This record gives sequence, structure tokens and C-alpha cells, in this order.
Amino acid sequence: MNYSQVACFLGFDVTEPAEVVLQISVAAPEKSELTVSAGEVSVLPDGQRMLRAPAGRVEVSYEASVGLHPGVPAVTEVERIVALRPSRYCPSDRLGGFASKEFGGLSDATTAVRAITSWVYGHLAYTPGSSGPTTDAIDTLLGGAGVCRDYAHLVATLCRAIDIPARVAAVYAPGLDPMDFHLVVETALEGQWRVWDATRLAPRQSLMRIATGRDAADTALATTISGALTMPDIRILAVAGGDLPYDDHEGLVSLS
Repeated sequence: MNYSQVACFLGFDVTEPAEVVLQISVAAPEKSELTVSAGEVSVLPDGQRMLRAPAGRVEVSYEASVGLHPGVPAVTEVERIVALRPSRYCPSDRLGGFASKEFGGLSDATTAVRAITSWVYGHLAYTPGSSGPTTDAIDTLLGGAGVCRDYAHLVATLCRAIDIPARVAAVYAPGLDPMDFHLVVETALEGQWRVWDATRLAPRQSLMRIATGRDAADTALATTISGALTMPDIRILAVAGGDLPYDDHEGLVSLS
């Protein structure tokens, strides 16, 4: 079997001893290793990691091998309900009229999701630095530009606004250029989660799940719980186990 390879390096400058929740581990590794230069890391019940970092320089390195895990994840009733609710970055309750006018008359949910994803791809400009930590889907719609998290938030918001359950997934993305952590959307279609990427910057078939949630607030790679720090250094690697597949971004694809 050809294994995909992922890795990341995070360099923190800690000015006050801090607790940081990390979400950098791939969901289903064949093998993995995480090392920390200072402090300690514990695994939380949901698989996230808590870093307790002392003042000073703290470096975190992670690497993993990932095999093929076929299968289409089923949608539970709780997941469906949560994925229909508005959230911090996806205020779907405020875009109901717009979404209904643009996409509400389409024949079925799959056609509507394809149309939404294509519309976002065509109407936004991928512009690094055009958004910030408080930018939500409405800001992105009005501004006409963003990065992967903004594309994902707008797709998820428009889907929820016409009653299609949608959530986001943080992933490692072989083929992404420049390489970074990536955010995509999953929608519930006929009882199964299907993945969409309105940036079209990486093939969906090679994506590897890290975390899943309502929006980027649930899937951030590092969330500071207490203390004070900055993260001036970050490097990510994601290499597919074989040739990168072709993706027309129209077909039904699932994350394992």
C-alpha cells in the first residue's frame, strides 16, 4: 500500500505560561508521532491535544502515515440537527432570502450544493490577507474575497440557509499550493456526508481529515485557553500516496 504522508511544525513564543488546544492530528493514521520541545501534551477525550507550555520558545512537531480508508460516513440525527443551525462564522439565519432566491428553486439538494459551490468559486477571489479572525460568511459575501476558511464558511452558510445540513472539516490537502492547513465543507446528502471545496485548489479524493465542526471556531489548529503566546513559525507537509487524482469538483466524494 502507498501511504500518504503528513507533517507539521509549529513554533510558539510563549510570554506567559499557556494552555493551548491543538488539532493537528490526522483522524485515522496508520502510525504517528508528536514531539514537544518544552512543556507537556495530554490527549483529550475527543482526540484533541492539550499543550501546557512554559514561558519561552516551544516547538511542536507532528508526522503521520495515512492509508486508504474507504467508506462513506453516515449522517446521524444529532449531526443533521447541529449542521442546520446558524453558528459564529456561518450566520445562515441572516441569508435565507438571498439563498432562497439564488438556489431555492433547484430540483434537489445535490444539484443545489453543486450550484452553491460553483457560485462561490466564481464570485470570490482567493486573496491571502483579505480576511481576519472575525470575518464571517456575510463579510465574505460582501467583500468578494477570502481564503479557504471564508470559502467554506460561505458555502456552509448558503447550504444551511436552504435547509441542507452543512459542516466544515479541517484537512491536510496534498496538491495544495502554497501548502497550508485547509478547510472544506461537508453536506448531508441522502444520509451521507459529501465533501466540497469551492477553492478548487486540491483534489478532494486525497484530503485527510483532521477535525470536524460547525465552523472554524471548532476546527482551529491551535486555540489558546489561558496564558499568552504567538505562533510565528508554521510549516505543513501533505503528500499523497501515489499520483494526485483528477477532480472535476462535481462528483460525489467523501472524507473517511
